[in-house]
Amino acid sequence: MILKTILKRIGTDNSGGTAIEYGLIAALIVIASIGAFDAVANENTGLWATVSNKVTTNMN
Repeated sequence: MILKTILKRIGTDNSGGTAIEYGLIAALIVIASIGAFDAVANENTGLWATVSNKVTTNMN
């Protein structure tokens, strides 16, 4: 009888679902941020390579 009550309570408990949802949302935000940072880093590297080439060309 007590075991049946405990199992019923566990089966209807939804409190952990919210934490899992927040964890998934945070993981998606982190993945999107990493992708954005990677794109910005590649653009920044290309920009400084262009600046370096132009400075080198003008110094010679």
